Amino acid sequence: MIAVVDYGLGNLFSLISSLRYLGAEAEVTADPSRIQAADKLILPGVGAFGDAMARLNQLGLTGILREQAYAGKPLMGICLGMQLLFDESREFGCHRGLGLLPGRVISLADDLAKKGSRLKVPQMGWNSLDIRRKDCPILQKSSQGDFVYFVHSFYATECDQVLAAAVDYDVIVPAVVWRDNVFGCQFHPEKSGKAGLDILNSYLQGV
Repeated sequence: MIAVVDYGLGNLFSLISSLRYLGAEAEVTADPSRIQAADKLILPGVGAFGDAMARLNQLGLTGILREQAYAGKPLMGICLGMQLLFDESREFGCHRGLGLLPGRVISLADDLAKKGSRLKVPQMGWNSLDIRRKDCPILQKSSQGDFVYFVHSFYATECDQVLAAAVDYDVIVPAVVWRDNVFGCQFHPEKSGKAGLDILNSYLQGV
């Protein structure tokens, strides 16, 4: 069973629909016992980092997620869910993350402004993947240049050691991160057509 962690931030319909299309038994839950019983976990999310961590703490899920990841259970974060995997975020203050991956989440707008870029924030739309780690289990069905769909205003930095794929948005945006049993996608695989389904399917079958 795949447990999709529900902490009140994000529309989960597209994700659940995609997982079930791929034949997965998927359950949306905030119940720690169901999260512990699951074979794999997905942590989705949209919104602000600080609010998300506060909700996870209120629901008693922060420790459960860390415990399950440290025990070796596969965990995939999507969009904000990926950002929560890192050590900290500077989104509207400084907030501690789950600390499962090394790195910090910072403002995309600030870094684009430093470069004099005219690209808009949020980054909203399709961009092509530059795959850096073809051995990454969730990229086994993916090809260099596959297009995936992004919606975000903050991005991860200082995470080269876990970088599996990136996109160029006048700054290098980590798109897929990976260490051992912990994975993250900054984009929305459930909204990325066949390329996104291939990534979800690789997570379901190959991890």
